Amino acid sequence: MNSRRIGNTEVSAIGLGGMPMSIEGRPDEERSIRTIHAALDAGVTLIDTADAYHLHADEVGHNETLIARALTSYGGDTSGVLVATKGGHLRPGDGSWTVNSSPDYLRSACEASCKRLGVEAIGLYQHHRPDPRVPYADAIGAVRDLVDTGKVRMAGISNANPEQIRQAREILGDRLVSVQNQYSPAFRSSEPELALCDELGLAFLPWSPLGGISRAGELGSRFAPFAEVAAARGVSPQQVCLAWLLARSPQVIPIPGSSRPETIRDSVAATELQLDADELTALDRA
Repeated sequence: MNSRRIGNTEVSAIGLGGMPMSIEGRPDEERSIRTIHAALDAGVTLIDTADAYHLHADEVGHNETLIARALTSYGGDTSGVLVATKGGHLRPGDGSWTVNSSPDYLRSACEASCKRLGVEAIGLYQHHRPDPRVPYADAIGAVRDLVDTGKVRMAGISNANPEQIRQAREILGDRLVSVQNQYSPAFRSSEPELALCDELGLAFLPWSPLGGISRAGELGSRFAPFAEVAAARGVSPQQVCLAWLLARSPQVIPIPGSSRPETIRDSVAATELQLDADELTALDRA
């Protein structure tokens, strides 16, 4: 497995996004555990989760608990696995998503995440989404305090714009190590944030990196180049998509969601797919 860096920590170049294992359409727990174990077998050392990845109101942290069980039951060494979680998003249980970035809430949410993950300190704790009712500086200040008190080793932010990234950097300094925004062939509006991460040396974790590419053959001309490269190479469109993302910047670490062992194995194979200049040009223009 090729590797990249988040702060001072080396991780697999492709991580595992845990959300599909805990929200609408989620599989049974046994298949989810097998998916996480398959990722570990393939060399994945970054697993992304959040306390809001759950379905019902009474199961906050479902995905964190699931990941903790999978790591505990895995037969190999998991000491090098970085579990990145997030706080500040909520799911009331009616299918909606809400936000709460009050410092008191973030502190309590972090403590609860530590307990569910079975750790004294969270490896990477990410502010999940800005809350219009709470000044951004106050929310990021709470994350800074969590690092200062030892509950968090590294800090990240998610769903942030360039101004917020710079503000978080001012507050957190070198303790800010990552930005997680939506980015995929179908959703490229985070180009400015990616460029800023390049400038500041921050890891950029695209969420929903496949962005509909699994249906590339059905989605018309915009995705045709991905399907064409995949057919020529004898690989899946997903692998081409992830290889394209990896080629965008050395700061990029995709975290494709998965709920089946075979899908995470396919995603990991993208680290070995080297696209040539002509292929990259065609995909960039798609």
